[in-house]
Amino acid sequence: MSKQKNIFISHYEKDDSHVQSLKKRLIRDGYDVRNFSVDSTKHKDGRRPSDAVIKRLLDIRIKAASTFICLLGPDTHTRKWVNYEIRKAYLEGKKIIGIYSHGNKDNVELPEAFKKYGSSTLGWNSIEKLGDIISGGNIPFENPDGSKSNNLHNSKRIKC
Repeated sequence: MSKQKNIFISHYEKDDSHVQSLKKRLIRDGYDVRNFSVDSTKHKDGRRPSDAVIKRLLDIRIKAASTFICLLGPDTHTRKWVNYEIRKAYLEGKKIIGIYSHGNKDNVELPEAFKKYGSSTLGWNSIEKLGDIISGGNIPFENPDGSKSNNLHNSKRIKC
C-alpha cells in the first residue's frame, strides 16, 4: 500500500474543474494524493474570508504539502495569490511543479514567481511524470507539448 502524499495545487478559481480533473486522474492512475489547496467554492457561510485568513490558510496548507503544483492556465499569472503561494512554497523548500491546463499549452504566460522558483513544467497529459515527482522521483522539464526542455534556471533547494 502506498503512502498518501499531500499536494497543494495553486490555481485560478475559474480553473477549479481542471484541479478536480487533475486530482481524479492522479488517483485513477494509482497515486494516493490528498489535495491541500484552498477551494474557492467552499467558504464558510458563503462569505469570502479576509486576506489575513486566506494567507494563514495558505501558509498552513503549503507547509503541510510535500509537493506544490501550479496549474498553468491563460490567466494564472494575473491572479493575486499565485505568486505569493509560489514564493511561500519556495521558502518552505517544496518541489514546485507547473502543469499546463488542458488545451492551453500555447497561450500561457508563466507567473513571475514561477519563472524564478519553479522546478519543472509538464504538459497536461504527463500524469505519470507528475505522479513520479510526487512519489519522490526525478523532476523533468518539458515544453507545453511534452517535449524535453531546458530548465529556466538552476536553483539549489535547501530546507532549513
